[in-house]
Amino acid sequence: MASDGMKQTGFAAKMKYISLVILVVQNASLILTMRYARTMPGDMFFSTTAVVMAEVLKLLGCVLIIMCQYVGFRACTEHLYAGLFQNPMDSLKMAVPALVYTLQNNLAYVAISNLSAATFQVTYQLKIITTAMFSILMLGKSISRLQWVSLFLLFAGVSAVQLESTGATSSGKATGEKVETEQNPLLGLIAVVVSCISSGFAGVFFEKVLKGSVASVWIRNIQLAFFSILLGMISIWTKDGAAVSEKGFFYAYNWVTWMTICMQAFGGLLVAVVVKYADNILKGFATSFSIILSCIASVYLFSFHITLQFAFGAALVIFSIYLYGKPARPNSTNSDGQKGLPTKISETG
Repeated sequence: MASDGMKQTGFAAKMKYISLVILVVQNASLILTMRYARTMPGDMFFSTTAVVMAEVLKLLGCVLIIMCQYVGFRACTEHLYAGLFQNPMDSLKMAVPALVYTLQNNLAYVAISNLSAATFQVTYQLKIITTAMFSILMLGKSISRLQWVSLFLLFAGVSAVQLESTGATSSGKATGEKVETEQNPLLGLIAVVVSCISSGFAGVFFEKVLKGSVASVWIRNIQLAFFSILLGMISIWTKDGAAVSEKGFFYAYNWVTWMTICMQAFGGLLVAVVVKYADNILKGFATSFSIILSCIASVYLFSFHITLQFAFGAALVIFSIYLYGKPARPNSTNSDGQKGLPTKISETG
């Protein structure tokens, strides 16, 4: 019995470090791949179609997971039918976060097209602030004084990075050639801020629905993907309808495009599997390492120049993430007398 306990402890310890590596690689590589896909030379794919394809793959991935959980075709179909069609009004709740996530994912492409990968990675951490605010308003959660300080430092760090980026230029490397990329930092900032607000609201709304439901998280993700596909098709029709009709749905798709789509679709599912082995401190370290990795990679991939102001702002953001995930002392309390607990931050969307 003791040996079994030691084996389980050893496995949990190994999975903790494996999950750290997975979280770092997923966080950094997705941003870098998206940036590369939007700055490489040649014809550009329609980002609205990429958003829809990511949701299609995500839906298929969730169905596959349920098929692995329920042995037999009949048991699987009965579970899917019960979760998706027996209570249509309950399923309809997921249309709200689906709409917001569709907006967020489309804005992410706008932001990454106008901001460097490193700047986007740092600025996107504003979602911690928006998630915290919506958690307080919608879930009645409270955060400690230390977390309030960390949110202020996070805002200050992002502000320093954005003030520096307004006068900076960035160029990208593709197939051995240096290609100048026109950017609108103000448009990128607006897009990433609205995306962070959308991420915070949708994540907290999704958490609220999960807490008041008996449906599994995979069923909820299928519902979310289904409505996201419908709303994404409307987005294609309104924004790129004529161009898609003329050139085709998969116009200018290449291996980088498909890699970006697959990382968007399966990256979140992968994180959902390993995140149970990672506490808030580990997730904070993963985010910090991914910011550092993105900055280093951007120097070599996109000729990004790290200035002293950018380094200072990024350091503030990394330090604030560490503070936010740091557990409160047992006798520390919030302003309402409750013990300070880290607010849950959604890893997806």
